[in-house]
Amino acid sequence: MKEKMTEHSIRLFEKKGFSETSITDIVESIGVTKGTFYYYFKSKEQLLMDIHLAYIDELLYEQEKIISTPGKACKDILFDIVHMLLKSIKTKKSSATVFFREMKNLSDEKLAQILPKRDEFRSKIEQVLNSGIESGELRANLDASIISFAILGVANWSYHWFDPDGKKNEQEVADIFMGMILHGIEA
Repeated sequence: MKEKMTEHSIRLFEKKGFSETSITDIVESIGVTKGTFYYYFKSKEQLLMDIHLAYIDELLYEQEKIISTPGKACKDILFDIVHMLLKSIKTKKSSATVFFREMKNLSDEKLAQILPKRDEFRSKIEQVLNSGIESGELRANLDASIISFAILGVANWSYHWFDPDGKKNEQEVADIFMGMILHGIEA
């Protein structure tokens, strides 16, 4: 029931927004009582927090799998991370939308649990870039910190416009993004 309630909430938050979705909206969408909601969640914010944690934890897990593959070139790792982000938007578009759009509705206490995970994700991209710089695969004069933000900006904002059933699939969009990024940073 908790999973079903979470899935319905994600769709409602995506469609109506977190602030505009009431607990009544959530429970009525699956035909349960508010008591059922409060059995699983302390508050609507706790539900939002659970959605955020599930999304970022999955991204971190997938990123770690990509980075820990032995013998992979920096450019290939970066491509795989961008592709993974686009694929997550394809397969979990509603969760991605809620994650990026509704973070503003988390209290400072809850943000203190989410922001370090986002920073960790970005930091790992920065580490990949620094490895590429050190190995000579990327230009020596790059600012890996700024480039990591740029990569995430390009990939993450696509939740707003990317249509997985549109003209380009996530692989093709990742190719375009990486072409744009790498032609500016290749050694």
